[in-house]
Amino acid sequence: MRAFAFGMPDVLSAWFTTLGAALLGLVVAEAVYRIGERIIARTAHHSAVAITVTQAARVPVGWALRLLALNLVWQGAPDDLPGLAPVQRWTGLLLIAVLTWLAVRCVNGFARAVVAAHPVTVADNLAARRVHTQTLVIAKTVSGAIVLVGTALMLMTFPAVRQIGASLLASAGLVGIVAGFAARPVLGNLIAGLQIGLTQPIRLDDVVIVEGEWGVIEEITGSYVVVRIWDQRRLVVPLQWWVEHPFQNWTRNTSELIGTVFLWVDYRMPLAPLREALQAACTGSEHWDGRLALLQVVEAGDKAMQLRCLVSAASASKAWDLRCHVREALIDFVQREHPEFLPRLRAEVDDRSTVPPPPAHPGLPQPR
Repeated sequence: MRAFAFGMPDVLSAWFTTLGAALLGLVVAEAVYRIGERIIARTAHHSAVAITVTQAARVPVGWALRLLALNLVWQGAPDDLPGLAPVQRWTGLLLIAVLTWLAVRCVNGFARAVVAAHPVTVADNLAARRVHTQTLVIAKTVSGAIVLVGTALMLMTFPAVRQIGASLLASAGLVGIVAGFAARPVLGNLIAGLQIGLTQPIRLDDVVIVEGEWGVIEEITGSYVVVRIWDQRRLVVPLQWWVEHPFQNWTRNTSELIGTVFLWVDYRMPLAPLREALQAACTGSEHWDGRLALLQVVEAGDKAMQLRCLVSAASASKAWDLRCHVREALIDFVQREHPEFLPRLRAEVDDRSTVPPPPAHPGLPQPR
């Protein structure tokens, strides 16, 4: 074998020369990294996006330059140097891994910069939440694709893997069917993630009704969505579910909502004082946005009539608190001002014990 054409002194000399060149390459890579870091820091300080991406890529760029310098040194070394092939392979694998890491960090840094440029702390955060959802979902999808490509490139450096792949081509039909069924959930979630990121049926902080549960979209990952239920439970829903099933989104276009309060009262209850009490209850609540305070009779039953109060609020949580406040205020008003008009169960009692006995028939013996 050519690898053993070197004598021991020649091998040591060749390795010392190669290692010296590698050390020199690392020094040059470090110098290039330091100079480039200062240049980029001066040119990127005017852009928040450039600063965030630069900070995210700072560490992997340093490792990528060092590994690139080592790969260039190994390429210039003699091909038949003993022990060089494993070093070249592992350095190449590390370089691919670091470049994958660098690409993922750049994508995530860009996503963080976009999210930071659109805060959701403002009163009308609909546009900001739309940007957050699109940015995070697309960034996670792109990062997953980058990791997939990087892993494939690393595996292709092993000849054994390429041979296995070639041998499987003969049974590609069966393997393709099995792989298709196995990858169906993953591909379905991937496509669903792109659909959600682009069409946005849901966004971060949206108020939704899912499986009969009221909650807020807390997190959107590459495979599932986390819904924070009102009692602090977490409902984990696959991405594909959102594009295949109907659900309620209370903040699709705006966060404003109209809440309802139902009340049963007696038919003799005057409605004018009750409407005034509703207006006073809404005015005295910090959750009312001033748009709507309406009282209507929506049902007339056999025992009482049902009243419906419509009240408006700026968000779902405020609408809930306003409904509770209005319900308590109206019940208190009826109990305090008109307690006789609470729902009653009417009945007609026929007490036959007070009815006098019928007159006795003449000629018949009288009862004793």
